[in-house]
Amino acid sequence: MSASSVALERELAGTRRLLWGDHVKEDVFRRWAQGFQFSPDEPSALIQQEGGPCAAIAPVQGFLLKILLSETPGHSFQDLTSEKCNSLLVRAVCTILSQCLAPKYNVAVYRKNESGAETSGSNSVSVDEHSSDTIEHFHRRIQVHSFQNLSEVEAFYTRNIRILKDKYGVLLLLYSVILSKGISTVEAELSELSDPLIHSTYGYGSQGLINLMLTGRAVAHVWDHDQVVSGLRLRGIEKQNDIGFLTIMEHMQYCTVGSFYKSPKHPVWVLASETHLTVLFSLERRLAAPESAGESAERIFRSFDPEGNNFIPSVALQDVLCAADLVSEPEYVELMRRKLDTENLGIILLSTFMDEFFPGCERGAPDTFTLHHYNGLERSNPGGRVVYRTGRAALLECPMRAATTDPMLTCLQTKWPSIDVVWDDGHSPSLN
Repeated sequence: MSASSVALERELAGTRRLLWGDHVKEDVFRRWAQGFQFSPDEPSALIQQEGGPCAAIAPVQGFLLKILLSETPGHSFQDLTSEKCNSLLVRAVCTILSQCLAPKYNVAVYRKNESGAETSGSNSVSVDEHSSDTIEHFHRRIQVHSFQNLSEVEAFYTRNIRILKDKYGVLLLLYSVILSKGISTVEAELSELSDPLIHSTYGYGSQGLINLMLTGRAVAHVWDHDQVVSGLRLRGIEKQNDIGFLTIMEHMQYCTVGSFYKSPKHPVWVLASETHLTVLFSLERRLAAPESAGESAERIFRSFDPEGNNFIPSVALQDVLCAADLVSEPEYVELMRRKLDTENLGIILLSTFMDEFFPGCERGAPDTFTLHHYNGLERSNPGGRVVYRTGRAALLECPMRAATTDPMLTCLQTKWPSIDVVWDDGHSPSLN
């Protein structure tokens, strides 16, 4: 066996270990063994056949929508041709690979048989195997094509679109991302974790895998920058991302999503429930604008008002001012406390706070806007038809958090505390 074949086997073994751990359940592998296929009812919407691979499919769908919305504002989604959608898929995949900042791009392909795949210029592991659909069979038939720049990758995928659309397309993208980024780099970013990127029992993708697909970094947390907790430096999101991420787990206080994810460059967000990923998007570009100073301060104020009463205890003023990067020396805080709580009621109203520190502050986001939601699972869509669901959103005067048990609304309120949405068909889309 040549040195290049030995090196490739070593890289594939390392990638397998990162993704799957030491043991892979056949059922879990089978659920991930699908290609990128478009819905017959929504030309640009990808179908997820079974639970598990949303950690790859939802990010690809998000980047696909980002490209589509950037280039064809107001375009009818139903007018898209299959050729256009294939082009969007290739470009979305290339965008994800580009975030790896790789010295070269290693694209994994699956060789169906000895003569079925183009092998020129690539390393490969030889095999003459006729086993069933198992992870061992899959790995023995992987080949890797190396490219120096992204335009070559895009041209290769365009010529060989079946690589992405055939049975193992989703897995081949995961392997390509890790092989391009480098196993040692991924391991370093996951330094505080030992679990595989795909849960060995339930088959869902870890937060590290989701972050790798969305940002190019396999960090385990969703807050801004790194944080030191009990002496450990825990890595978060390092900059404003192209597309965003919101999770219902923040409402449950299991995590804190930072502004880099909540306020992305484009109005597209991957939404996380406890078990599934979907995508929210809008044609309203103003939704993607970074928070203004006043919006940031209002969000911080509301974080000290979890019941949504529009006031905080006056004793919390110093903490609010400090969190909002405003003057927070004790003498100044006491002066402002007396000014903002003139009747000495022990509370400070949000309106009073905003009038004092941010008079005339305007929202970056509009008060009303249209949202669209994507869920790739057929069973989670009315009539089993994977289509974009549309809703009319409004930002109300008061937060709605205490008034809803709707998981969709609960998730959206982690970004827009006062949002309410009326969906066109009268039913809130499923996050699961």
